[in-house]
Amino acid sequence: MSVIVNILCKGFNQPKTGFSNWLGRRLALRNKRVTLHESTRISPSALLNPRNGAINIGANSIVSPGAQIQGNVCIGDNSSVQSNTIIVGYGEPGADKGQVRIGNGVRIAANCMIIGGNHRFAAGKPIHEQGMEPANIIIEDDVWIGGSVNIIAGVTIGTGSVIGAGSVVTKDIPPMSIAVGAPAKVIKQRT
Repeated sequence: MSVIVNILCKGFNQPKTGFSNWLGRRLALRNKRVTLHESTRISPSALLNPRNGAINIGANSIVSPGAQIQGNVCIGDNSSVQSNTIIVGYGEPGADKGQVRIGNGVRIAANCMIIGGNHRFAAGKPIHEQGMEPANIIIEDDVWIGGSVNIIAGVTIGTGSVIGAGSVVTKDIPPMSIAVGAPAKVIKQRT
């Protein structure tokens, strides 16, 4: 079997990244509103669906098996999204609310949820009839998001920050901070 895969990889001029990456990129690029740098690696079992928005992923970034990226999402260079993480942005390309923007050198561990909108839930009307309230999520450069972290719409995580595993980020995190808990609180600064 590996001999067949090696032959196929050479046929697609992708000897460094292999058939799996070639297939992942082909599946992702079926949609015209998905843009990938030529060095971006996408697992074929990852799901990229821009819906009404656009997905842009920079150089040398990785999207691992089972990850889902939907809606208006921009990921910078040298970043990674690990298995089973869900990232959802809202709105059309260029919308001022609901975007998820992830900087350069960001590490997002497995099983995270990063959702750029919340359901409206005023009394007197069923929740499913009230729609969404989109808000941007910004994760600046050189951030490490631990496993199973939830990031709520409207949050900015500053450059160089670390978010501990299992945290729920409900408020902005200043640059160079280490934050943990539910809700996440800054416990110290990186110096």
